Amino acid sequence: MADIPSSSFPAPPARPQIPKSIWALGLVSLFMDMSSELIHSLLPIFMVTVLGASLLSVGLIEGVAEATALLTKMFSGVLSDYWGKRKVLTVIGYGMAAITKPLFPLASSLTTIFIARFLDRVGKGIRGAPRDALIAELAPPALRGTCYGLRQSLDTVGAFLGPLMAMGLMALLTNDIRTVLWVAVLPAGLAVFLLIVGVQEPQSTRPAGAPRTVIRLFDLRRMGPAYWWIVLLGGLLTLARFSEAFLVLRAEHAGLSVTFIPLVMVVMSLTYAVSAYPAGWLADRMSRRPLLASGCLVLIMADVTLAVAGDVVMVMVGVGLWGIHMGLTQGLLATLIADASRPELRGSAFGAFSFVSGVSLFLASVLAGFLWDQFGPSATFLAGAVLTAIALLGLVAHNLDILHLKKG
Repeated sequence: MADIPSSSFPAPPARPQIPKSIWALGLVSLFMDMSSELIHSLLPIFMVTVLGASLLSVGLIEGVAEATALLTKMFSGVLSDYWGKRKVLTVIGYGMAAITKPLFPLASSLTTIFIARFLDRVGKGIRGAPRDALIAELAPPALRGTCYGLRQSLDTVGAFLGPLMAMGLMALLTNDIRTVLWVAVLPAGLAVFLLIVGVQEPQSTRPAGAPRTVIRLFDLRRMGPAYWWIVLLGGLLTLARFSEAFLVLRAEHAGLSVTFIPLVMVVMSLTYAVSAYPAGWLADRMSRRPLLASGCLVLIMADVTLAVAGDVVMVMVGVGLWGIHMGLTQGLLATLIADASRPELRGSAFGAFSFVSGVSLFLASVLAGFLWDQFGPSATFLAGAVLTAIALLGLVAHNLDILHLKKG
């Protein structure tokens, strides 16, 4: 009997691979976060000890800055849907953030810090929703959770390396904060260069020949209840998770010296980075419901630990748990938004999600600063634990199909 040529058999389907542009976006996030977190790991102490800010002032500045980033995503997401292109807005956002970095070491007042933080976060807001939508369009559907997890992990590696650099430079330069802040300019510029040369945008999601139409808020009603439930859950979790500046101040309150203050962000970012990619990988292979529930439980544990901590070691345990919570929830929430949204409205979907989260983060940071000033750090973190418990109850009470969706 004649042999059957091997070419007669169809080749097995190739396993999808993570696209090179996803890796490039991850490295862009790594370098920009290295720059940003080098600054942010020192900024709360700089504001309080050098510029004389109160805890409520820190809460207001951080709340406005972070909320601005999330609120801006609403408009950049809608604009990216209107254009049908994502990369140009992503470049503008990262470029704007890079340009603001020199303002921090030059600052001599809280006003300058506020302006720098505001503009930096506007840049983050401009890039956020288009970048998240771009990942959804670049990623193979069976690897969507993995791709979000990878970008989040690389982002957090940068958030780990930035404070580590800050700590080393603070020791080397005898706590000269201003000089250390100048170093942040270099990785920010590298991030923008890598984005321009390393990320290739896919074709527009708009059908060929279709006219551009103005996307109205009414269009978001087409998202359906699953999308809005994820938005509500994300907003409630954000309300429970105020600015990370309060983690830095909690460690300083427990007795950590200024030289080693960046260690707070090192610990948080390390646990965040280690947990984010596995969480994304699991999100493609199992029900998302237990992953989200686990993230809520870990945040409750973090808040309680930080509320009762009597020394630096316990504070660091709480900070580590905080990072694990971030790894379990942030990439997963982005995956759920991508899955629940329509392709032509995906930028708007991420923008609306960020709008709700921005309002929540502003309220959370102001509340945290007020509680700390009036009742001390324990009240701040216990309030976070209570709000997280409410979010967990909402997760248990709802049983949406999207939480059980399996990929691959």
